[in-house]
Amino acid sequence: MKERVLVTGGAGFIGSHVCEQLRRQGRAVVVLDDLSTGHRSNLDGLEVEFVQGSITDAAVVQRAMQGVRKVVHLAALPSVARSLERPLDTHHACATGTATVLHSAAANKARVVYAGSSSAYGNQDVLHKHEGLREDPLSPYAAAKLAGELYCRSFARVYGLGVVVTRFFNVFGPRQPADSPYSGVVAAFCRSLLAGKPVRIDGDGQQARDFTYVEDVVQGVLRCLDSDHGGCETVNLAYGQSTTVRDLYDRLAAMAARVPGAGPQPAPILAPPRAGDVRHSLAATERAKDRFGFVPTVGFAEGLQRTFDWYRQQAGKS
Repeated sequence: MKERVLVTGGAGFIGSHVCEQLRRQGRAVVVLDDLSTGHRSNLDGLEVEFVQGSITDAAVVQRAMQGVRKVVHLAALPSVARSLERPLDTHHACATGTATVLHSAAANKARVVYAGSSSAYGNQDVLHKHEGLREDPLSPYAAAKLAGELYCRSFARVYGLGVVVTRFFNVFGPRQPADSPYSGVVAAFCRSLLAGKPVRIDGDGQQARDFTYVEDVVQGVLRCLDSDHGGCETVNLAYGQSTTVRDLYDRLAAMAARVPGAGPQPAPILAPPRAGDVRHSLAATERAKDRFGFVPTVGFAEGLQRTFDWYRQQAGKS
């Protein structure tokens, strides 16, 4: 009998890549998604069992959990900016939803990998954000995602649940939404550059991020999922490589300039800094390597080129 894995948020950007890799490995996949931010089309061509519903609905979660022994919990309401506008919705999805998933997982003795966020670190004096730091969330989104982590720790202690909290750092890649005010910066930049429109840079562009290609993140998630670590582990999944937003723009603008027929690129629009944004985000990666054997194989430069090429292909279809 094939191992059944539940992927919450499986119709989303990262979730669909997780499902794709699980199916390549021959595993049965159950997707639970309310399609509030994901798209059913992200799973086109994949043989998965799809359950449409919210992770805050205990009955729906329990139905999706039937026969499942491993869970990749990705469902959330992402975006710092959105959380400033809708803090209660963000809390409900990220905190209450996570508690609901963990409760069902504990009843089914299922192992869980929880998608945490590097936003938990906030602004700290140390350069590399390591897992031993005290958290300092700066936004409702960061606080809600950290609340999910705290539920993971408590469920591991009280119910003996095996959990790995994976803190993501600015994941990018194909299928990341590019047409929303809450879009990730790589997706938004690619869309604007390919359309010949000016890119918006919030602040001075010197804020730095540990941009991580989705294929490498998925590899790390599955390593955590298949490990035999007990209790609750917390681990960064990133490159340990810092890139400023301005440097990101320059790299993508150079790719856009090489597209045949490309015209002159409009100058970026400089906007005020966004509330709740972390200034510098750079991961310490030793724990991921030592405990889970996480060694990225694609890397930032190659991942960025693949991502730009994907958006270019999508632009050609429209």
